[in-house]
Amino acid sequence: MLDRFKNAASPLIGPCLLALFTLSTCYTYGQTPEKLPNVIMIYVDDLGYGDLSCYGATKIKTPNIDALAQNGLRFSRGHASSATCTPSRFALMTGVYPWREKGHNILPGDAALIVPTDKITLPRLFKNAGYHTGIVGKWHLGLGEKLTKDWNAEIKPGPNEVGFDYSFIFPATADRVPTVFMENSKIIGLSADDPIEVNYKTKVGTDPTGKENPELLKLNSSVGHNHTIVNGIGRIGYMSGGKLARWTDEELAGTFLSKAQRFLSDNRKSPFFLYYAVHQIHVPRMPATMFKGQSALGYRGDAILELDWVVGELTNKLKELNLLENTIIIFTSDNGPVLDDGYADGAVALTGDHKPAGPLRGWKTERYEGGTRVPFIVTWPARIKPGTSDVLVCQIDLLASFAKFFHQDLDHSEASDSQNILGSLLGESKNGRTVLVEEGYGDLAIVADDWKLIPGEGKKKTELYNLKNDIGEKNNLADSNPEKVKELTALLERETGKK
Repeated sequence: MLDRFKNAASPLIGPCLLALFTLSTCYTYGQTPEKLPNVIMIYVDDLGYGDLSCYGATKIKTPNIDALAQNGLRFSRGHASSATCTPSRFALMTGVYPWREKGHNILPGDAALIVPTDKITLPRLFKNAGYHTGIVGKWHLGLGEKLTKDWNAEIKPGPNEVGFDYSFIFPATADRVPTVFMENSKIIGLSADDPIEVNYKTKVGTDPTGKENPELLKLNSSVGHNHTIVNGIGRIGYMSGGKLARWTDEELAGTFLSKAQRFLSDNRKSPFFLYYAVHQIHVPRMPATMFKGQSALGYRGDAILELDWVVGELTNKLKELNLLENTIIIFTSDNGPVLDDGYADGAVALTGDHKPAGPLRGWKTERYEGGTRVPFIVTWPARIKPGTSDVLVCQIDLLASFAKFFHQDLDHSEASDSQNILGSLLGESKNGRTVLVEEGYGDLAIVADDWKLIPGEGKKKTELYNLKNDIGEKNNLADSNPEKVKELTALLERETGKK
């Protein structure tokens, strides 16, 4: 990669190589050096294929996200690599299927970093092309080198060590401790006389827990989530200290939005890549007060409205800075929807006729299409013509696709599962993926063109579907198509390296 050459070169040669590389890239794609497109990835949490009005929802309206779809390319076969959050984020960052190595499942809040610091990553790819890179929002890919860490000191490695120049995050998920903001490896608001301690096995400190003091909860737990109470909500894991550093759920959207807008302003004069990993609509769903009760779908619906507002405010900031025309915005979700995910927030009872997965079968954690097929929108007003696409695309392919855009060669040992689908993302080609391995919760399925195989396990029968004719995966064709089952079984074995 380019940074390897820079490290080995003289102080003069390094900048010259970078300038030459950037110039060749720009002119290849019709961009002058000062007109390289900015790139923003809005990565949503647990948003389903049917949760947006631009994807068919009728019980809730999302006008700001709809505007992205109307002015860009809306994909009907856009996928996360996996049906759960940490694996999808790992694939996005590395271009590698997460199931290839153990330990790349949903991480606890005190996990060590699982993204390699010595290989190409999505943000490092942009840095190599001369971009300023930033992450704002949810991380959930581990921090530090060990499970045990001192939360009161700098915690490295983390986002900055895998390619982000600037980071403002919370460490894992909103339902896991520690419930703190971190800016460039340091927790915000720490007090020396109130140090933070985190433990996922044994209670620490004297803070009340949801299990011991349910009367203190403003949002009851349905399953688990009964450890340390923060902001009237039980979390996963135990935490003590850091009273002034703990955030309240209602401020998350506004805080992350303001940091993202500030990043745009600070970097408006040079190309930037912003990974805006919003916390909506993951549990605990506790939107800002102005959104509570504004949908007919309970807190889950209110969180969708809050998400739509955030997208609108970010878009407005781009307009204010005169950056919208030459900014690529990628909007997608880390996995499919879930209703009851540990809190009694009324999501099940109040969903009514709303279908979070739209016409798809399945939910978060499942191998059915509802688990990994998600909203996927790409806009670039200066280049992409508005429309829809039924090309098969996956988030894991963004790394190889942008490598092609920047003419960066990827080492064969890096981003090995990422494929160049740049033409499809720009709406200039119908050649997307032909094969995709989909991960549920540690189990796999395979899609090849219009066919999908879900291998049988134990007493569970093998399932075969033709997605072109049966998007809802209702008609199992395995018994009537044994040769197709055999073909896809062998293909899955080859893809996973088992044969």
